[in-house]
Amino acid sequence: MAKPPFSDPRRTLTLRDVSEASGVSEMTVSRVLRQRGDVSAPTRLRVLEAARRLGYVPNKIAGALASQRVNLVGVIIPSLSNMVFPDVLAGVSGTLDDTGLQPMVGVTNYSPDREERVLYEMLSWRPSGVILAGLEHTAASHAMLAQAGIPVVEIMDIDGTPIDSAVGISHRRAGRQMAEAIVTAGYRRIAFLGTQMPDDHRARKRLAGFEEALARAGLGLVDRELYCGGSALLKGREMTQAVLTRTPDVDFLYYSNDMIGAGGLLYCLEQGMDVPGRLGLAGFNGVDLLVGLPRRLATMDACRSEIGRVAAEIVAGKREGGAAGQIIELTPTLQPGDTIRTA
Repeated sequence: MAKPPFSDPRRTLTLRDVSEASGVSEMTVSRVLRQRGDVSAPTRLRVLEAARRLGYVPNKIAGALASQRVNLVGVIIPSLSNMVFPDVLAGVSGTLDDTGLQPMVGVTNYSPDREERVLYEMLSWRPSGVILAGLEHTAASHAMLAQAGIPVVEIMDIDGTPIDSAVGISHRRAGRQMAEAIVTAGYRRIAFLGTQMPDDHRARKRLAGFEEALARAGLGLVDRELYCGGSALLKGREMTQAVLTRTPDVDFLYYSNDMIGAGGLLYCLEQGMDVPGRLGLAGFNGVDLLVGLPRRLATMDACRSEIGRVAAEIVAGKREGGAAGQIIELTPTLQPGDTIRTA
């Protein structure tokens, strides 16, 4: 991806940059971006395209505050209904408590375009840092983050190249580790069930690592059930029923997250299936929901609270090495629970 033509990647862009890129005066650029004054449609489009390409975000802080940062940290996550991200937010909020910084939260619903809009609005208030989930963004979001001139921490994932800093786990490695445990337990007819596919890039990477490990063992998935919507117990039950109806001899179900995995486990127990003897199951995330299930679903702890804490420490300058350019990989723990056979 081409970088904006500036020697200092952390330099704050100005109206003059957009003016030069669009070929119109700074006054015209200001009128377009503030949506004031009479500007022709072609000129308006040229200015907006130049600003988007450069990653320029107008400063909404007026008067004496125009050259300063506010004590806010933008935190952008895919979902509030997913039980993973409240733990991340708790880690961020708890760490920022004594720093004078306050988190402001935006939700993308796993939409790259929505993330771009949320990011644009947040950056227009000149926060002191940004924490956002994932390494995949639109070109415009990437440009805005690269030119923001503040600490940017991409969280949950380290399988890729971050814009600035990254804190998370290797989802490819997590997928491989789960597959190895399943194969070691003697399962051979394995299916995958996933939601928010293909927009959940971390689940996609776990699946890639999972299939890599299966291939090394001479195996492959015998079935898969993908759903582009959100996760819920009912959806997990429906997906599980669909797979078992279609491929009745499957002997292991690997779910993209614990929520649908819990729904699948409840369905299997209601059907009187021998779990884990006849059929094994595993999810991902290690959420508290699993404590109340009739059996403990095999899962993997995704280090959610620690990710939030470390990301906030980077933004607040509380970690050795400053507030830029850090890649911190955390190590998830496989929890076999009661749904994988033991040797």
